[in-house]
Amino acid sequence: MATSALAIATAKPLTHRFSNSKHTSSPSFSCSCSSFTPLPPPNEPKLSFNSKPVAKQCVFNVGVGLLAASILACSPLEADATRIEYFATVGEPQCELNYAKSGLGYCDVIVGSGVEAPRGELVNIHYTARFADGIVFDSSYKRARPLTMRIGLGKVIKGLDQGILGGEGVPPMLVGGKRRLQIPPNLAYGPEPAGCFSGDCNIPANATLLYDINFVGIYSGNAK
Repeated sequence: MATSALAIATAKPLTHRFSNSKHTSSPSFSCSCSSFTPLPPPNEPKLSFNSKPVAKQCVFNVGVGLLAASILACSPLEADATRIEYFATVGEPQCELNYAKSGLGYCDVIVGSGVEAPRGELVNIHYTARFADGIVFDSSYKRARPLTMRIGLGKVIKGLDQGILGGEGVPPMLVGGKRRLQIPPNLAYGPEPAGCFSGDCNIPANATLLYDINFVGIYSGNAK
């Protein structure tokens, strides 16, 4: 029979003594807990107290095993992969930005080999969004799934529509491509703060935003 990699040391049960004294008032109970060990018969050798280090070593081994198991449980490989990919866009190769007449800055880190994004259709993208100082404020990677959005109909900020679909001198992205976008305020959220909740806003007014876009593919649920 196969044995578990974790050996669990079971402590010797403590003896419990209860006394119920007969008294005219309500009975009282007392509990005495000790680690009393019965003496061996006269003909048997006495146990040596040198076994204490062995018990300590056993407990230590169990502790190490449980610690290793907890680390594996709290750090699944999928989470590690997502975490690495989440921060990877910050360290991707730099590319020289080109600028459209609208003020949108764009450059391709990887030119895709698939199809263009159809106007008005749903597409799947991964993205990391940062402020101009490089601070990340949102990312699809931390949610471990791409964002599905409808492109070209004003459902997202203008900079994303133009940066993915193309137009005004910007070539369309192809599936499998990775593009870096620098979106000025007039193509982002403009003079009003965005992402506000209870008075706190995630994106300040007149913010220039940096997006790293990974065009994963066309959404399979689009109507044929």
